[in-house]
Amino acid sequence: MRTTIDLDADLLQRLRREAERARVPFKQILNATLRAGLAKSVTRPPAPYVLPSFSLGVPRMNLDKAMAIAAELEDDEVARELELRR
Repeated sequence: MRTTIDLDADLLQRLRREAERARVPFKQILNATLRAGLAKSVTRPPAPYVLPSFSLGVPRMNLDKAMAIAAELEDDEVARELELRR
């Protein structure tokens, strides 16, 4: 299959030198190099991501009913603000 690619000058020079050294066509060296690079990147799995965990201690209140707790805290805050206005 034909395609056009832009190679950096130093890379092109290295590939041509390798083709001459191995006495094979440039296309063969280019394909072999790409295959080797792709095989190397595919076979090496990425390092697993490790997320550190920390103990937050024992909760001071039951968090199963978070909306009820939020409403109670809001009511307490409204009552405190009304006390401050007096």
